[in-house]
Amino acid sequence: MSDRPDIRVVPADATRYPTLLQLHVHEPQRDFVGPIAVSLADAMLCEDSEAMAILCDDEPIGFYRIEKKPRSIADMDFEKPTLGLRSFFIDARWQGQGLGTLALAAVMRDLAHRHPGARNVVLTVNVRNTSALALYRRAGFRETGGLYHGGRSGPQHVMLGALPL
Repeated sequence: MSDRPDIRVVPADATRYPTLLQLHVHEPQRDFVGPIAVSLADAMLCEDSEAMAILCDDEPIGFYRIEKKPRSIADMDFEKPTLGLRSFFIDARWQGQGLGTLALAAVMRDLAHRHPGARNVVLTVNVRNTSALALYRRAGFRETGGLYHGGRSGPQHVMLGALPL
Protein backbone atom coordinates (compact mmCIF):
# COMPACT_ATOMS: atom_id res chain seq x y z
CA MET A 1 0.00 0.00 0.00
CA SER A 2 1.34 3.47 -0.91
CA ASP A 3 1.60 6.48 1.41
CA ARG A 4 1.21 8.69 -1.65
CA PRO A 5 -2.16 10.47 -1.69
CA ASP A 6 -4.61 9.74 -4.49
CA ILE A 7 -4.64 13.05 -6.41
CA ARG A 8 -6.92 13.32 -9.40
CA VAL A 9 -8.83 15.99 -11.31
CA VAL A 10 -12.46 16.05 -12.37
CA PRO A 11 -14.82 18.55 -13.99
CA ALA A 12 -16.31 20.86 -11.35
CA ASP A 13 -20.00 20.09 -11.79
CA ALA A 14 -22.69 21.89 -9.79
CA THR A 15 -22.81 19.12 -7.14
CA ARG A 16 -19.25 20.06 -6.11
CA TYR A 17 -19.83 23.83 -5.95
CA PRO A 18 -20.73 24.02 -2.23
CA THR A 19 -17.49 22.29 -1.25
CA LEU A 20 -15.41 24.15 -3.83
CA LEU A 21 -16.70 27.48 -2.58
CA GLN A 22 -15.09 26.70 0.79
CA LEU A 23 -11.62 26.61 -0.78
CA HIS A 24 -9.33 29.60 -0.30
CA VAL A 25 -5.70 30.67 -0.32
CA HIS A 26 -3.62 32.44 2.32
CA GLU A 27 -4.09 36.21 2.52
CA PRO A 28 -0.80 37.13 0.71
CA GLN A 29 -1.76 34.83 -2.20
CA ARG A 30 -5.05 36.65 -2.83
CA ASP A 31 -3.21 39.12 -5.06
CA PHE A 32 -2.44 36.22 -7.38
CA VAL A 33 -5.61 34.07 -7.25
CA GLY A 34 -9.04 35.62 -7.41
CA PRO A 35 -12.03 34.33 -5.45
CA ILE A 36 -13.20 30.91 -6.58
CA ALA A 37 -16.82 32.11 -6.72
CA VAL A 38 -15.86 34.62 -9.41
CA SER A 39 -13.90 32.02 -11.37
CA LEU A 40 -16.73 29.48 -11.22
CA ALA A 41 -19.27 32.08 -12.37
CA ASP A 42 -16.99 33.20 -15.20
CA ALA A 43 -16.40 29.60 -16.32
CA MET A 44 -20.15 29.06 -16.56
CA LEU A 45 -20.44 32.07 -18.88
CA CYS A 46 -17.43 31.21 -21.07
CA GLU A 47 -18.18 28.46 -23.55
CA ASP A 48 -14.48 27.66 -24.02
CA SER A 49 -13.65 27.51 -20.30
CA GLU A 50 -13.93 24.46 -18.06
CA ALA A 51 -13.85 24.60 -14.27
CA MET A 52 -12.00 21.68 -12.69
CA ALA A 53 -11.69 20.32 -9.15
CA ILE A 54 -8.50 18.85 -7.70
CA LEU A 55 -9.30 15.92 -5.40
CA CYS A 56 -7.26 14.18 -2.74
CA ASP A 57 -8.87 10.87 -1.85
CA ASP A 58 -12.14 12.28 -3.28
CA GLU A 59 -12.03 15.47 -1.15
CA PRO A 60 -11.74 18.77 -3.08
CA ILE A 61 -8.42 20.41 -2.21
CA GLY A 62 -7.93 22.73 -5.16
CA PHE A 63 -9.26 24.25 -8.32
CA TYR A 64 -8.27 25.45 -11.79
CA ARG A 65 -9.75 26.32 -15.16
CA ILE A 66 -8.88 25.16 -18.64
CA GLU A 67 -9.24 27.56 -21.54
CA LYS A 68 -9.66 26.05 -25.01
CA LYS A 69 -8.67 29.40 -26.54
CA PRO A 70 -5.20 30.09 -25.14
CA ARG A 71 -5.25 33.66 -26.45
CA SER A 72 -7.55 34.43 -23.52
CA ILE A 73 -4.64 33.67 -21.18
CA ALA A 74 -1.76 35.63 -22.66
CA ASP A 75 -3.21 37.61 -25.58
CA MET A 76 -0.93 35.89 -28.06
CA ASP A 77 -1.01 33.11 -30.62
CA PHE A 78 0.89 29.84 -30.36
CA GLU A 79 2.68 27.76 -32.98
CA LYS A 80 1.40 24.40 -31.69
CA PRO A 81 -2.10 23.51 -30.45
CA THR A 82 -2.19 24.94 -26.93
CA LEU A 83 -4.58 25.00 -23.98
CA GLY A 84 -4.67 27.67 -21.28
CA LEU A 85 -4.44 27.07 -17.53
CA ARG A 86 -5.74 29.67 -15.09
CA SER A 87 -6.75 30.01 -11.45
CA PHE A 88 -4.70 26.97 -10.36
CA PHE A 89 -4.47 26.75 -6.57
CA ILE A 90 -4.36 24.38 -3.64
CA ASP A 91 -6.50 25.26 -0.62
CA ALA A 92 -4.61 26.94 2.24
CA ARG A 93 -5.33 24.00 4.55
CA TRP A 94 -3.57 21.60 2.17
CA GLN A 95 -0.57 23.70 1.16
CA GLY A 96 2.99 22.77 2.11
CA GLN A 97 2.53 19.02 1.63
CA GLY A 98 3.78 18.70 -1.95
CA LEU A 99 0.24 18.35 -3.28
CA GLY A 100 0.63 21.21 -5.77
CA THR A 101 3.32 19.24 -7.58
CA LEU A 102 1.18 16.09 -7.63
CA ALA A 103 -1.89 18.07 -8.70
CA LEU A 104 -0.09 19.79 -11.57
CA ALA A 105 1.16 16.42 -12.83
CA ALA A 106 -2.43 15.11 -12.67
CA VAL A 107 -3.64 18.18 -14.59
CA MET A 108 -1.10 17.62 -17.36
CA ARG A 109 -1.94 13.90 -17.66
CA ASP A 110 -5.66 14.68 -17.75
CA LEU A 111 -5.23 17.34 -20.44
CA ALA A 112 -3.13 15.03 -22.60
CA HIS A 113 -5.80 12.34 -22.27
CA ARG A 114 -8.92 14.50 -22.79
CA HIS A 115 -7.40 16.84 -25.41
CA PRO A 116 -5.17 14.58 -27.52
CA GLY A 117 -4.71 17.23 -30.21
CA ALA A 118 -3.14 19.71 -27.79
CA ARG A 119 0.63 19.82 -27.42
CA ASN A 120 1.23 22.61 -24.89
CA VAL A 121 -0.27 24.44 -21.94
CA VAL A 122 0.17 28.17 -21.40
CA LEU A 123 -0.28 30.04 -18.15
CA THR A 124 0.67 33.36 -16.65
CA VAL A 125 2.13 33.81 -13.19
CA ASN A 126 2.79 37.07 -11.40
CA VAL A 127 6.47 37.97 -11.29
CA ARG A 128 6.19 38.33 -7.47
CA ASN A 129 4.67 34.86 -7.01
CA THR A 130 7.94 33.05 -6.41
CA SER A 131 6.33 29.88 -5.00
CA ALA A 132 4.18 29.38 -8.10
CA LEU A 133 7.10 30.18 -10.41
CA ALA A 134 9.18 27.50 -8.69
CA LEU A 135 6.33 24.95 -8.94
CA TYR A 136 5.79 25.57 -12.65
CA ARG A 137 9.52 25.46 -13.41
CA ARG A 138 9.88 22.14 -11.57
CA ALA A 139 7.00 20.83 -13.70
CA GLY A 140 8.87 21.75 -16.90
CA PHE A 141 7.19 25.06 -17.74
CA ARG A 142 9.49 27.69 -19.25
CA GLU A 143 9.10 31.42 -19.62
CA THR A 144 8.44 32.45 -23.20
CA GLY A 145 10.51 35.61 -22.72
CA GLY A 146 7.54 37.93 -22.68
CA LEU A 147 5.51 39.49 -19.91
CA TYR A 148 1.75 39.81 -19.84
CA HIS A 149 0.66 43.17 -18.45
CA GLY A 150 -3.08 42.55 -18.25
CA GLY A 151 -3.14 41.08 -14.75
CA ARG A 152 -4.82 42.89 -11.88
CA SER A 153 -1.72 42.59 -9.67
CA GLY A 154 1.04 43.58 -12.07
CA PRO A 155 3.18 41.93 -14.73
CA GLN A 156 3.11 38.20 -15.23
CA HIS A 157 5.50 35.74 -16.81
CA VAL A 158 4.01 33.85 -19.75
CA MET A 159 4.99 30.20 -19.29
CA LEU A 160 4.62 27.27 -21.66
CA GLY A 161 4.73 23.59 -20.77
CA ALA A 162 4.61 20.53 -23.02
CA LEU A 163 1.88 17.96 -22.47
CA PRO A 164 3.04 14.38 -22.01
CA LEU A 165 2.73 12.22 -25.12
